[in-house]
Amino acid sequence: MCAEVAARDPDHRVEFKVQEGMSADGDEGLVRVILENLINNAAKFTRKVEHPVITVGCVQGDYFVRDNGAGFPAGKAGELFRPFARLHDARDFPGTGIGLTTVHRAVERHGGEIRAEGEEGQGATFWFTLPPAEPPAGPERRGQARRSG
Repeated sequence: MCAEVAARDPDHRVEFKVQEGMSADGDEGLVRVILENLINNAAKFTRKVEHPVITVGCVQGDYFVRDNGAGFPAGKAGELFRPFARLHDARDFPGTGIGLTTVHRAVERHGGEIRAEGEEGQGATFWFTLPPAEPPAGPERRGQARRSG
């Protein structure tokens, strides 16, 4: 996914740091949407940074995408997930204003939560959870009793 972002804009030389060994349980398509939107946003908001860095990782079951880009006022974090909400001028950072709303809905669809941390001019970190999958249901768990002999 990071390679795709880098290939789309070869002049924007982002350093990607991706933690090895991460895995998640969830709908593959929706998890891809979550990561694509967060990584694309991080790439967009690091356009004006001399040495852009995007980090993708997981800490104790909380996944994150962090960048060292434009950031946002800390008190405005809750507004980021509203449709068409913009904290930056569209001329500086173009987009539709629905990417983070889409991420929010995809995370909630998994029963998870998302939050954002940032500081203007210091970058942003988006944290999200994807609850562990339940073990497969055996016959007893589906309400079917086994009969013995």
